[in-house]
Amino acid sequence: MKSFNENILVVDDDPDIREVLKDRLESLGYRVLLAATGAEGLDLLEKQNPQVVLLDIEMPTMSGLEVLKEIRKRELDITVVMITAYGTIERAVEAMKEGAYDFIPKPFEPDHVALIVQKALEREKLKRGVEVLSGQIGERYRLIAGKSARMNEAIDLAKKAASSRSTVLLLGESGTGKEIFAHAIHNWSDRKAEPFVAINCVGLSRELLESELFGHEKGAFTGAHQLKKGKIELSHGGTIFLDEIGDISAEIQTKLLRFLQEREFERVGGMKPVQVDVKVIAATNRNLDEAIKEGRFRSDLYYRLNVIPISLPSLRERREDIPHLVDSFMTRFSLETKKNSTCASSPM
Repeated sequence: MKSFNENILVVDDDPDIREVLKDRLESLGYRVLLAATGAEGLDLLEKQNPQVVLLDIEMPTMSGLEVLKEIRKRELDITVVMITAYGTIERAVEAMKEGAYDFIPKPFEPDHVALIVQKALEREKLKRGVEVLSGQIGERYRLIAGKSARMNEAIDLAKKAASSRSTVLLLGESGTGKEIFAHAIHNWSDRKAEPFVAINCVGLSRELLESELFGHEKGAFTGAHQLKKGKIELSHGGTIFLDEIGDISAEIQTKLLRFLQEREFERVGGMKPVQVDVKVIAATNRNLDEAIKEGRFRSDLYYRLNVIPISLPSLRERREDIPHLVDSFMTRFSLETKKNSTCASSPM
């Protein structure tokens, strides 16, 4: 069975075709969205964030080719597969020149539909992987090193958190490995094949952070020349890591709270809600209890974030882990420099 995170949008004016495709795709484990017109399809596309669109090329009022051109005009980066009848193959080829990924001829062969959709989803995952790869370069050699009781306790809790859909709050001083733990939780979860997207919430202005988190519509502000998907939207199906969450402004806190409650948001300058399925991991080195008392952090947001709290010990609290850390760093540097290095660990 496929992941229910994989949404397929079917746009076709023929109700029989819509139902045939819906039944076939749902039998394969996909979630299917239906639209009878091009305008309805564009609306669902922006609201529901599907991974693939099956688009009929011949529709009244607004043809599939016109819908495809509007998708490209709005700069919505999504994989489109055209549905074409006998006699419209040439228009399907024209659609592929306009950016369509492939086409499905009528009458349908069920296995062919399944194969095309599977390949389209694989393409979409590869695209999303490239979009977030820059945030993951260098992480391949990072790992949790340590065998102390405090670290084992944190690791056990992190593994339990990975199997839950609940929000995780990582607490600890700077340098305690909060982002490494966030990566580990993602990799231990059933979302490990989906994107892991990290954003550091400190050091950005309110406006820039809002755009980075939630994205913006074309023309939302000066310099917004095209639609931009935010970090939350890019992490759909996977994990979003919100580092230094204790430093965000009151305005961002309000918008983030609404997202955690409803699992939807609006892009900056947008009116249509965007729905996403994402695991949220937040981290801070701040004392949020004190921040709440001082009125700098919302208590309702804190309770939404603090579902599974994990406290990470500082190195001075786990000195017995220093030899293991030295060995892991030497191994990492050996891999990066392609030179052999040895370091004999010894008790400290």
